[in-house]
Amino acid sequence: MKRFIDVLGAIVGLFITTLVFVPIAIAIKFDSRGPILYSQTRCGLLGKPFRIWKFRSMYSDAEQKKHLVENQAKGHIFKNEQDPRITRVGRFLRKTSLDEFPQFWNVLIGDMSIVGTRPPTLDEVENYNERHWLRLRVKPGITGEWQVNGRSLVNDFEEIVSFDLEYQKKWSIYYDLNLIFKTIKVVFHCKGAQ
Repeated sequence: MKRFIDVLGAIVGLFITTLVFVPIAIAIKFDSRGPILYSQTRCGLLGKPFRIWKFRSMYSDAEQKKHLVENQAKGHIFKNEQDPRITRVGRFLRKTSLDEFPQFWNVLIGDMSIVGTRPPTLDEVENYNERHWLRLRVKPGITGEWQVNGRSLVNDFEEIVSFDLEYQKKWSIYYDLNLIFKTIKVVFHCKGAQ
């Protein structure tokens, strides 16, 4: 049933993505040089690597300049509220979560779920302890406990891990649907967006 909801949701999400693709692509191209889409290797279920897709929200040399930006988060995540690598259009895309829409492709092919845990980067996972690895017992999701409980305002990795483990305890189809509806509400109000 969870997979059925994922496939159905992915089809709807990709349909919406095709509707907004052209205006977003034009805005990204006019704002800065570089590709329209951004991809990065993340860790999925049981640590299996996969390539995640997003609309590009940073300058194309963002990875090379990461060491110049202060990490304001605690633990194995990277965050900066005023990250200078984010473009003007990128800030809007992140605030409205439009940058996430290409991830519905990841859901359709089975790398992700609509609801799950935050997909970590390879360098984050390198420093995981035994408790941290427990969060990878489920597929990563476009949304989840972390997203509906503060999104970018949550800057402590241990708190994110607690959210992810709590999700695993509470999981049910009804709970997933509840988180999806909460996500829609949070996104429409732009709560907790960077």
